Amino acid sequence: MATHHAGGTSAACGRLEAIGEARFMSQHIAIVEDEPAIRENYADAFRRQGYRVSVHDDRHSALHAFESRLPDLVVIDVMLGDEPEGGFELCRQLRARSESLPIVFLTARDSDLDAVSGLRLGADDYLAKDISLAHLTARVAALFRRQEALRRPVEDDLLDRGPLRINIDRLTASWSGQDLGLTLTEFWMVHALARFPGHVKSRQQLMDAANAVLDDATITSHIKRIRRKFAAIDPDFDAIRTIYGVGYRWQTEPDSGSGQ
Repeated sequence: MATHHAGGTSAACGRLEAIGEARFMSQHIAIVEDEPAIRENYADAFRRQGYRVSVHDDRHSALHAFESRLPDLVVIDVMLGDEPEGGFELCRQLRARSESLPIVFLTARDSDLDAVSGLRLGADDYLAKDISLAHLTARVAALFRRQEALRRPVEDDLLDRGPLRINIDRLTASWSGQDLGLTLTEFWMVHALARFPGHVKSRQQLMDAANAVLDDATITSHIKRIRRKFAAIDPDFDAIRTIYGVGYRWQTEPDSGSGQ
C-alpha cells in the first residue's frame, strides 16, 4: 500500500508540474531580430524561463507568421535587414491589429529620438541591447503579469473621475463612454494621476506606477501620447496638467497657476 501511495503522489505531482508547465508554455514570445547570434541568445534566455519562442529575421517573415495568430508578446529590433526602420514599420502594423499586444523594442538604436519614435508608435517598452538578460526577462514577465489581469474572472474594480472611467481589473480606460485604447504603461500612468486628483505626481512616481524604468524624455512622450488619445475623443480635454520642474497632476478645475 505504501508503494502504491508513493506512486500516486508522484503521479499527482507530475500532473501538477505538467499543468504549470503548460500555462507557461502557452505564453508565446516572438523575436524579430536580423542578427542570428543575438536572436538565439534572447531566445535561449526566454526558453529557460519556460516561454514558447519563435524567431524571425525580417519584417516580412514575421508578418507572414502572424497572419493566422498573433503571439502573446513581440520583441523587435529597429534595424531589420535592408530596412533601417523596419522595426518601426512592424510596430505600426502590429498596433493597428491589436491595441493590447505587448510590444518591446530591443535595439542598439538607443537615442532619445528613436525611443520617442518607438513609443509614439505604440510600443510598451524601449530597451537598449546592453540591458542584462535578467533585466530583460524581468521586464517581459512584468508585462505578462499585467496582461493576466485582463483575464481574471473577478468583479470589476472601477475608478470614476467625471467622464473618466478606469476599470482596474481589466486595465481599460474610457472617456465619455469611449475606449481610450491606452497601452499598459499609459494605463498605469493615467491611473496614478486620476487616483488622487490635484496631487502632483513626479516623473519617478509615474515610472514606479508603470513598473518601468524610463528617462524623462520617454515619460514626456508617454504623456503627450496619452493627451492625444483623450483629445481624439474630447478636443477640449486638459485634465492632465504639467507642473513645470515637478511633474504632472490630474485636475479638471481651472487653474491659472500651472502650465498646460
